[in-house]
Amino acid sequence: MLKALIFDVDGTLADTERDGHRLAFNAAFKEAGLPWHWDVATYGELLAVTGGKERMLHYARHHASDLAAKSGFDNLVRKLHMLKTEHYVQLVHAGSIPLRPGVGPLIREARAAGLRLAIATTTSPENVSALLRASMAPDAEAWFEVIGAGDVVPAKKPAPDIYLWVLERLGLPAHDCLALEDSGNGLKAALGAGLTTVVTDGEYTRDHDFSGACAVLSDLGAPERPARARVGDMGGKACVDLALLRTWHAQAINKK
Repeated sequence: MLKALIFDVDGTLADTERDGHRLAFNAAFKEAGLPWHWDVATYGELLAVTGGKERMLHYARHHASDLAAKSGFDNLVRKLHMLKTEHYVQLVHAGSIPLRPGVGPLIREARAAGLRLAIATTTSPENVSALLRASMAPDAEAWFEVIGAGDVVPAKKPAPDIYLWVLERLGLPAHDCLALEDSGNGLKAALGAGLTTVVTDGEYTRDHDFSGACAVLSDLGAPERPARARVGDMGGKACVDLALLRTWHAQAINKK
């Protein structure tokens, strides 16, 4: 029986990457006096590396190897990540990053039905808090029983560690939960933890391998703009609701 929903954040709850995190990274680089600028295409390539600090380390090793080799570079990366988080939170508070279609209604429906809610993400806890408060309600953080974010586990997605961490704290087996993701790495992490997974792809993830997902959708849908399903039967519905998630979850569990 479906007892909990576990949400990824970036790209799943909101389209945060291109016009959120990317802009915040560039603002941090400028503030720190670095001549780095990540355009849309470059950032799309860098998303193959999970985690903001890890992404900067990867970029520096390939494009600024002299700087990356300097003593104290790890400290610079930590400082840059703090600056980036500050700029990102400002963008969120300014209302620049709305939830994706259907996310808010689904979370509210699940909460009203008594399903337990959790988050499993590599983004920082500050980013999660800012997005939830600005896009849903001042107390929206408290709606989620477990929030696995940032560096609570050392191995980032596609490793399953963050999902295993969340499941342990929920005290539930994987077959009682369903994950919502947007990327190939996220899907691998969720499947690696044994979770049935629904994917809502995005601009940067449309060409990812989503083999193993029980449904792959354009988004969760809105009455004025129905969701488009690449995998999964919407049953004639315009939006993904709790009944549809229960159906997909049951079908996936029965196949195992």
